[in-house]
Parts: sequence; C-alpha cells; structure tokens
Amino acid sequence: MIPLWPQISCGITLSHSDVQRIGKKIWQNECNGTISGLTSWNQGEDFASLGIGHFIWYPKGRRGPFEESFPKVVSFISKRGAKLPTLLLRGGEQPCPWNSRAEFLRAQHTIEMNQLRQFLVDTIALQAEFLIGRLESALPKMLDEAAPGDRANVQQQFDRLARTAQGCYAIVDYVNFKGEGVLHTERYQGQGWGLLQVLESMHGTGDADAVDEFARAARATLTRRVHNAPVGRHESRWLTGWIRRVNSYNGG
Repeated sequence: MIPLWPQISCGITLSHSDVQRIGKKIWQNECNGTISGLTSWNQGEDFASLGIGHFIWYPKGRRGPFEESFPKVVSFISKRGAKLPTLLLRGGEQPCPWNSRAEFLRAQHTIEMNQLRQFLVDTIALQAEFLIGRLESALPKMLDEAAPGDRANVQQQFDRLARTAQGCYAIVDYVNFKGEGVLHTERYQGQGWGLLQVLESMHGTGDADAVDEFARAARATLTRRVHNAPVGRHESRWLTGWIRRVNSYNGG
C-alpha cells in the first residue's frame, strides 16, 4: 500500500493496483492510451505536452500562464534510478529543444523522439507516482491559498474524495488536468479553474455522493473558464472533451 497525505487524520492509502489503474486511466484520458500520444504539441499552444499526463515543456525563453511540469517529472524519474534518454541527460531543468510546433512535428521520426517515446513508455508507473505525489503536496498549498473562512470546507471536501479509490482518481486526474488552482497566472477575469476552485464550490458532507458532486462542480468550473477566456483562445472548442473527461469520474 502507498500511504498518501500522512498529515490527514483519515490515513488514506492506495494499493499498487489502484496506482496502476490511475496511471492507465490518465494515459487514456490524455493520449487515448497510444504511444504516439505520449509526445504531442497541440495546435495553438506554445509548448510540448509529454507523458501520460501531457506534462508541459516550454522552449527556451518561452513562458505562459500554465505551470511547466515536465522537467519536474524527469527529475523525479531520474532520482528513482530510471535511465534517461540522451535528450534529457544535460541535467537541470533544461528547456524543450524544439522551439515551435513546426520543429516538433518535423522531428517526429528522429532517433531523439523515438528514444523519448520509449522512455515515456518504460516509466508509466513512475509518472503515475509523480502525479500521486503532486496531489499529496497540493492540499497544503490549496489551504494556504484559500480564504481562512473556506479552509475547513476545502479540507473536508478533499477528505471526502480521498476516502475512495474512485474519488482519488478524480482528484489526481483533475489536479493534473487543470492544476491546483493556486497560481494567480492561472486565472481568467480573476477566477481560477483548478482543483481548489472545484473544492470551494462543493458543500456536501456524505462520502457516497462525493464523486458525483465533484463531477458536477468540475463541469461548472470548466464551463465558467470557457466563458471567461479571452476570445482569441477559442476555448469553447475544447469544452466537450473536457466535460467527457470529467464524466469519467462518476461513470457519466
């Protein structure tokens, strides 16, 4: 069993099979479970999206409103003893070597890209552990960011979800999918869309309906994000897929 959130009195744990299941479901969510999907660069975006969680990797000198996570994944995997491909051996949090989507697409069949894909296939379990670790560290940051009067409710809602394997999947996936909600750069018109914002909008008390309430709250939060987004980003094109993903939390 893998202990999570040791500071929480309910002492949540996930079995190895739960961890594997979460990793496979997120791989399916992000990449349709395909090897080619482990290395992508979406049209209209300024960064590569890599691994089962489509971890963001910015080129040199490029930054955006979304948190970069791929260098942290590489560091985590390296510390666990996995062999890194040549592309990632320079050390430190190096930038993405492709400066644009066009460059990235031209490199699809290079040795470096094939080695990168194989590395990502070989480390799926470690990537899942990284995602679980990210969730583990998210709660203190969310509580710190929440208004003092909201903190007890945020903790309660997190605990409701963390008490079941399906609830754990929902919050692990969502925090990877849309972030913790603590970065002020991840706001449109002053409103965020991360896990914190979803938990803040929940007010139930029972465990049985926690995942259903979370899915409803997540759908509303993402719909609000699209409404608030700059017109030029055309985020409405993604909403159907986002809602489909959230529906997987409660089997909808």
